[in-house]
Amino acid sequence: MKLDILAFGAHPDDIELSCGATIAKEISLGKKVGIVDLTRGELGTRGSAELRDKEAAEAANILGIQVRENLRFRDGFFANDEAHQLEVIKMIRKYRPKIVLANAVEDRHIDHARASKLVSDACFLSGLRRIETTLNNENQEAWRPEVVYHYIQWKDLKPDFVVDVTGFMDVKVASVMAYASQFYDPNSTEPVTPIATKNFKESIYYRAADLGRLINTEYGEGFTAERYLAVNSLENLL
Repeated sequence: MKLDILAFGAHPDDIELSCGATIAKEISLGKKVGIVDLTRGELGTRGSAELRDKEAAEAANILGIQVRENLRFRDGFFANDEAHQLEVIKMIRKYRPKIVLANAVEDRHIDHARASKLVSDACFLSGLRRIETTLNNENQEAWRPEVVYHYIQWKDLKPDFVVDVTGFMDVKVASVMAYASQFYDPNSTEPVTPIATKNFKESIYYRAADLGRLINTEYGEGFTAERYLAVNSLENLL
């Protein structure tokens, strides 16, 4: 299956939290989108890996993506090395996306920046035909995505561009709230984490609203790019 967009996340819920509205919008425009989670989030303070598996499947249904896979790397301890790069390359060559979305280049959680570099490096290496990979006993052809964009996560990094996601925030938030074990619940007896607060739940809207304000729309999601952005004319800019 060839996809238009393949989004990678270090943990289940990274993508929904950071670019869920963008994905929902692209799907509404007819794009085929897939998600690859690198880990099962098994080191998370709340919930369990098994519960996160179910929550991720529910979030995928809400967003309407084509496919979701999990590479089952070790949460907190995966590395940007040959073995992990080859597994990511297999996913890139399997789905042959034009656009890859990856974790933030800098963030509070150490897995995020590591995943960001791992996916970026794998996207380049995937285009080298002398790197041989097989999947399901079949040789894969080299494939390099045209662009890699990094979504913004905990830290308020300065975006290189902002996507107008007005009209898609409710879908985003619904996909985020599918991870019920991870977020604010006044009746929960589990430990409080930075994302399991009432303020954090509200921040999903107000952070997007602030980016929207800066681009003269209601809501926005920001990204950083690895190369200069290009437009065909000044009229392409909002």
